[in-house]
Amino acid sequence: MWPLDPSRKEVLRFAISCRVLTLMLQVLTRFLGSSTPVVYWFPAYLLQDQEPLLRSAETVSWKLLVEDSPSGQKVPRNFILGLLYNWKTCSPVTRYILGYFLTYWLLGLLLHCNFLPWT
Repeated sequence: MWPLDPSRKEVLRFAISCRVLTLMLQVLTRFLGSSTPVVYWFPAYLLQDQEPLLRSAETVSWKLLVEDSPSGQKVPRNFILGLLYNWKTCSPVTRYILGYFLTYWLLGLLLHCNFLPWT
């Protein structure tokens, strides 16, 4: 095989180390996201503690709201969709949490479909 000059060796070493680092980060992120519920418990705790829309929803059944809603008015069954529909009235903590998860989801969708490293 032909000899590699020092600059090619450095480029090859850098490329291999970047790939290994990317692979390890993807695997670690997947393991933590799928096996550690604390990652999801803490934002859920903050949402329950900080969001007045969720505290008022505890006393009213959302299922009744959906069945009794007038035609043309969209009332969701899902609490997260309810927060997204009422984005402007949400607290700043709720906006940050929803924004983080929506951004993570959107970036993952765009980057993973283009074969870029994303978990």
